Amino acid sequence: MAKPKYKFQMYRQLQANIANIYADARKAADEIGIPKEIRGKFGLTGAISGCPAPLRDDIMKAGEEGAKEVIPLAKLVDELREIVKSVYGDEWDCAPTSTCEAGLWVTFDCLFSPPLLGRGDNYRSRYIAPYEKHLHHQGSYGRPFPPRFKDIFADRGSTAGELGFYGKRQNNLDTIIVPLAGARYDVHGIKAHPVPLLTDVDPEESIEIIGQYADIHLPMLAGFTSLGYETPGYGYAVKDEDGAPLLQKYIGELARSYDLPYVIDNAWGLPFVGCDPRKANADVIIYSMDKATGAATSGLIIGREELMVPIRRALGMHGDRYGTTASYGKAAYVTFDPGKEALLTQVQALKVLRDNPEVLTKPVDDLERIVREEFGKINLPARLKQGIIISKSYNSTAVEVNYEKTWAGGELGIPIFSIEDMYAGTNIFQTGCAQMGVIPTVAYDGNIYISPGLGTCDSKGQLIEDVTRYAVRALVRLIEITCKYAGLTE
Repeated sequence: MAKPKYKFQMYRQLQANIANIYADARKAADEIGIPKEIRGKFGLTGAISGCPAPLRDDIMKAGEEGAKEVIPLAKLVDELREIVKSVYGDEWDCAPTSTCEAGLWVTFDCLFSPPLLGRGDNYRSRYIAPYEKHLHHQGSYGRPFPPRFKDIFADRGSTAGELGFYGKRQNNLDTIIVPLAGARYDVHGIKAHPVPLLTDVDPEESIEIIGQYADIHLPMLAGFTSLGYETPGYGYAVKDEDGAPLLQKYIGELARSYDLPYVIDNAWGLPFVGCDPRKANADVIIYSMDKATGAATSGLIIGREELMVPIRRALGMHGDRYGTTASYGKAAYVTFDPGKEALLTQVQALKVLRDNPEVLTKPVDDLERIVREEFGKINLPARLKQGIIISKSYNSTAVEVNYEKTWAGGELGIPIFSIEDMYAGTNIFQTGCAQMGVIPTVAYDGNIYISPGLGTCDSKGQLIEDVTRYAVRALVRLIEITCKYAGLTE
């Protein structure tokens, strides 16, 4: 295979050879010995909303038994509140939602967007979002600023325009997108697009830059947001002695200096075990409870009581007008109601995280061992192997495989696919897995997240080693095959 000189030539060569890559991937699945009966029924992560992991026995039992009982939903919400307060303290509160995105929506609308009522023209407000991965979630609820980012979300999603990501923008709200110091935003992919490469993010320099943007936009500033992840590929490798990423702590401190809220999107994260909002100086943190946590499809907002009051009011959970401590009624965002069965599973999931977190952390330890063993055998040139960074995350119950440093020294590295590749169907590290009978995981921006659960765990949530090894081994072989057609290997 020809060795290209420039990036675009490499990606053009990959596009021309997609059929050959798929054929080799199917052949590799047979060589690996992936049993026919499990193909298409297991994968590299159980934390994707489009294909969630099967529920554990204890989660199923809680949902089934509670479904047969007469239980006011306000009682279940109060039970969630009690569990959260037992861990974080009485000054914290919570509110469940139908999804994490619903939690983001109601939080941004309550805390960041201007009021609709009152005479005269509405004013505009702005919030600050670091230019990081998954920006179409935490960074898409306002109109992008500076203008060079105005089309940044154009191709993300199945539907464009008002019915796609652009339709999420809140009333008269802007998003200030701030590039991070030490980050690179190189263009990569068959569907070429800038990708955030974040392993060298400098938290001290980055917070200085964020502070400068905050001062510029201070008259209109309403708050700050970021992800809650903890790994190098997401830009959070530098931590304090308590394990809290410094950049998150610094953003929280900056927000407090302006008396503005700091909202963390921790969709793929664990309450209690993962990102601690107290250590991160966060005011609100939002979870997808069906991803790492293992509950039924739903979201959860945890935050300081003062800021949870308007959020709970918007969800119809903060008490009836005639005076009660809690309610479950109509409000602006009653459409985000998670339902009884989801609430029952959230209660059980939080109890396990509080009382027996090893149920979720032990599989991560086992998975890390397997990933390191299988990637240690990858058949690539030494310079490429040296550029692979493997990290463990209890927050996301995941093992991160980051390979952006394979591009060090100006040389072509392991192909990096953009998130636009994922939506265009040209992310070979995802579509190629499907050809092997393996359901893929998040594998763009030079970063791959692998987690247990999708046919790789038993009914108790513990790792099934041989099935897990099939999935990881398939990914390793797919990387080897792709690198061959990229002209990086013989």
